[in-house]
Amino acid sequence: MESTSFIRFLFLILAAVVLLLFTRSWIHLPSPAADELDLLDCNRFSSWCTSKNRIQTKQTTPSSSSSTTRSASSSSAAVRDHSDDVPRHPLDPLTLREISAARSILLSQPPFSSSPSSVIFHTLTLSEPDKSSVEAWSKGSALPARRASVVARFQGESYALTVDLASGALTTLPVPASGFPTMTIEDMSSSTWAPLSDAAFNSTVLARGVRLSDVACLPISPGWYGEKEEGRRLIKVQCYSAEGTANFYMRPIEGLTVLLDMDTKEVVSISEQGRGIPIPKSAGTDYRYEAMAGFNDDPPRLGLKPISIEQPAGPSFEVEEGGHMVRWAGWEFHLKADARAGVVVSRVRARDPDTGEWRGVMHKGFVSELFVPYMDPTDAWYFKTYMDAGEYGFGLQAMPLVPLNDCPRNAHYMDGVFAAADGRPYVRENMVCIFERYAGDIAWRHSESPITGMGIREARPKVTLMVRMAASVANYDYIIDWEFQTDGLIRAKVGLSGILMVKGTPFSHLNQFPQNEDIYGTILSENVIGVIHDHYITFHLDLDVDGANNSFVKVKMAREDTNPGQSPRTSYIKATRQVAKTEKDAQIKMKLYEPSEFHVINPSKATRVGNPVGYKVVPAATAASLLDHDDPPQRRGAFTNNQIWVTPYNESEEWAGGLFVYQSKGEDTLAVWSERDRGIENRDIVLWYTLGFHHIPCQEDYPIMPTVSASFDLKPVNFFESNPILSAPPNFEKDLPVCVAAAASA
Repeated sequence: MESTSFIRFLFLILAAVVLLLFTRSWIHLPSPAADELDLLDCNRFSSWCTSKNRIQTKQTTPSSSSSTTRSASSSSAAVRDHSDDVPRHPLDPLTLREISAARSILLSQPPFSSSPSSVIFHTLTLSEPDKSSVEAWSKGSALPARRASVVARFQGESYALTVDLASGALTTLPVPASGFPTMTIEDMSSSTWAPLSDAAFNSTVLARGVRLSDVACLPISPGWYGEKEEGRRLIKVQCYSAEGTANFYMRPIEGLTVLLDMDTKEVVSISEQGRGIPIPKSAGTDYRYEAMAGFNDDPPRLGLKPISIEQPAGPSFEVEEGGHMVRWAGWEFHLKADARAGVVVSRVRARDPDTGEWRGVMHKGFVSELFVPYMDPTDAWYFKTYMDAGEYGFGLQAMPLVPLNDCPRNAHYMDGVFAAADGRPYVRENMVCIFERYAGDIAWRHSESPITGMGIREARPKVTLMVRMAASVANYDYIIDWEFQTDGLIRAKVGLSGILMVKGTPFSHLNQFPQNEDIYGTILSENVIGVIHDHYITFHLDLDVDGANNSFVKVKMAREDTNPGQSPRTSYIKATRQVAKTEKDAQIKMKLYEPSEFHVINPSKATRVGNPVGYKVVPAATAASLLDHDDPPQRRGAFTNNQIWVTPYNESEEWAGGLFVYQSKGEDTLAVWSERDRGIENRDIVLWYTLGFHHIPCQEDYPIMPTVSASFDLKPVNFFESNPILSAPPNFEKDLPVCVAAAASA
């Protein structure tokens, strides 16, 4: 007994020392000289690395000085040196030097200059110029004034500011009435270690049979459930056993929840509701290739042989050297990484095949918020209702893409340049990839029947351009695709993969559960329940179809009955167009038996036969929230109450869940803004579309989930005079490479 107590004491002392060193190096960051350009190790700023690095080898970040030029046929992403980057377009993200300059300006002015080391940067990004300045700018002309948008915490207060990089002027902006800024990576990482400084927590973990050296913890946003949680930044921490597997998510220490003060790292309370629930087994949970039995079998498992799409002449798209403008097959757009949204597509224009004119389609499109409520009201689960963009930073959680697997050969990679909690810049490498995709799909075709006597066989291959990023928000992986097609269609697709968040149970078989007991999910393996949950991804779509002033039109389809004797038919479908006058006219809930089309038109532009030019939103499979509108999570996630909203453009209304989402009450959301019922006819408008998933887990999701996807389209509707790819050429054998397997050619 004495030796056991002594060992526990040593573990406690070790944890306290590690936490002290960690806190000193990550929270109280020293302030370098104002002109110092300090690039941080990107991998160090993964929010989950503090747990994962103890069970898997940390990757080494290549030196930024080893920059190479990417070859079109390279199978791996090149390392890029960003130290000399300069902005080339009004929407280009802040460079390393600009981030450092903004930081220096802010820290040199009151009140921040009184204690620079106390300033925590939650956002430091480009404050975009107004739309008219961007529209008026042309390549070669001077850029509009460069400004930084900053959200910071200082001595317990939140600040929103803009920093003029040329003049050094600071402008203070209003902040929301409730909530806190997006967590920093340092907030998340330090919170996962903090419970180890608490003797009661350590005793509880050891009593559950888990060694402290095997503990892996996650920071969980608490939501908002009343006034008792207001006034300070709180976070909940739950932990797992990493013994025997890299997939510690499958081994929860069920029912153990730590409530932590995120600023002081003080343990506020510990809830232990899981006594008697065993830690699930580690066997069969690892998903890494090298952990698979027979991973080096020959032939490959599943009988699949390697496949690759080759482009001997190189890709057809162009990315401006050192810049962010992309051009491909009648499209051009601006592309950049963003710490909160992930990836932002801007200034999307299509070239008219008849006139050669570049015509506006969308000023800006991005993921505005993700709402992920779990459907378990018990003590250790009720608060799991995540807002992944506003609470965690969707872009901050983006991991480097894996060449040949996340993105194919010939992909072009783009980095993200972000600011750490102390305002210093760092690079998130290979965060976005761009590539051409051909999956054997058909762009258009027609063959004449033999009865016509016409031997026509016409078909065209469908090649598209993909923009991709993937965010690993702890256990879940989100794949975001923007797909551009040659016919003018844009498809936004969300893929879900990664690992379920599971619940421990004392039962190992379905027949052991008490009859009629709600287990809130599906038993997936012995002692493991996959909890039912939803995913809602809300897109901000600032469509500017042939100009900024547009209207939203609901094209309603309904049965029309024929008059007696009018026709052998008794009914048909009639389309009726209704132009939305105000915001509430454009709030749409999808109804299968009341179908409609949803058009954004330019009422001032028409085709030669008189139709207004436009684009339409084409929903695919989606889901709607079933939660009570007064349920606290749904109040905060009220932007999911409709699948479509339309608002007048307002540069301050970008985040559907509000500027400050963390512990917010839902007072600054898309739903609240729209209560003003502002006019939207023939105005600069923004369309918001929410794509949803209901997820009832199944055993095929264990231990890692095959990707499931959903999407929606932005499709031209009378935008072109005719089929814009009518003149697209077919493939001919003489134009295509003949590839021979290496083994066959040896």
